[in-house]
Amino acid sequence: MQLLLVAISHRTAPVELRERVDFQARGIADALRALAQRGSAREAVVVSTCNRAELYVACDEAATTRQDLVRFVSDFNGVAAGELAPHVYDVADLEVARHLFRVAAGLDSLVMGEPQILGQVKDAHSMASDAHTSGPVLNRLFHSSFAVGKRVRTETGLGSGAVSVSYAAVALARKIFGDLGGRSVAVIGAGEMGKLTALHMKSQAVKHVTIVSRTMAHAARTAEAIGGASAAPWEELDSVLAASDIVITATGAAAPILTRARVEAVMRPRRNRPLFIIDIAMPRDVEAAVGLIENVYLYNIDDLQQVVSDTQAQRAGAVEAARKIVDEQLEDFVTWHRTRELGPLIDQLYKRYHQVAQDEVSRTVNKFCQISEQEREHLEELARRIVNKLLHDPIQTLKQSDSLHGQVGQYLHAMERLFKLAEPPEDEDRGEP
Repeated sequence: MQLLLVAISHRTAPVELRERVDFQARGIADALRALAQRGSAREAVVVSTCNRAELYVACDEAATTRQDLVRFVSDFNGVAAGELAPHVYDVADLEVARHLFRVAAGLDSLVMGEPQILGQVKDAHSMASDAHTSGPVLNRLFHSSFAVGKRVRTETGLGSGAVSVSYAAVALARKIFGDLGGRSVAVIGAGEMGKLTALHMKSQAVKHVTIVSRTMAHAARTAEAIGGASAAPWEELDSVLAASDIVITATGAAAPILTRARVEAVMRPRRNRPLFIIDIAMPRDVEAAVGLIENVYLYNIDDLQQVVSDTQAQRAGAVEAARKIVDEQLEDFVTWHRTRELGPLIDQLYKRYHQVAQDEVSRTVNKFCQISEQEREHLEELARRIVNKLLHDPIQTLKQSDSLHGQVGQYLHAMERLFKLAEPPEDEDRGEP
């Protein structure tokens, strides 16, 4: 089987497209079932976060499966294939493993080293296991990625200095205002992202933080957890917006909660006082047209890239250490995968030609009138050593290939044909006396 990855991410697709390709919103279990019914992949795992939608599969033929997976992403999410295609990336075999290990390590995140991604990768594999779409190849691949993520967290400083998306949002606010002291902040959303954002804002000595949620009890618990914040019911959202300098949205709403009309109404009594909105939700909480309103400055998750770049430059040593861990684990996985692929062929090859050699020894021995058991054993040992030496070089060439497939696949096919491993041994000299 070959490994294949077909995906879009924050590196290839704008937020406008990523929020439309959302397997999480449409149901990953449903996606796995629908993918299994297509039959193009033997194994499949779907990783879906706010910054990526990735299909990892084990299949018989990567080229044809790729085409089917792109069609599947298009069909399942209702996005035209022509619109999707320019933003899709795909890799095969060794590069699939390398990519997943980088993802689990936090090296491929919008915010390098962010801690949530490893848990999201584990959840994706767990859902595939429950749906019975992950088999021996992807099980080994994903468990290897868990080991990478754990080692990077414990052996490097990548996570210790990492910023989350919520921290990056606060850093962006500091770039805008400089000193955040005396500013009023509204955080819409009482989930983990909203809580982290509020905590980071409190650390900047802002004047006040207000948590707004559709469920007042959730808002109250979050406000109490961070200390010194207040909670407001959803019905008072407009008045909270009118009193705030900075608004950060982080809800799980399926549609925008801040429309252009709503924000225009909020801005009328503000008398030209600017409003900064940072939307870190996916799908977005704020209509793009809101950014066109005078004195409203709208930023979304893609606008955090510069903040992220600044923090990455400060952690070059940790990044290099994490990359080395990825390479080490990659080598282990390649060795396992190659052994799994080559083991049956090598075993068949040895058995076939040791049997041929022993048959020839027996035929030769039968031509002699008398031969001792010790002499027979010497001849059998000689035949065994000759077979081992003849097979040594081609087998080492297979084992030392630097890819999961590619040359290995070509060698396997060639050896099956050259040594006729799909056929029973032939005794071409049977007619001799």
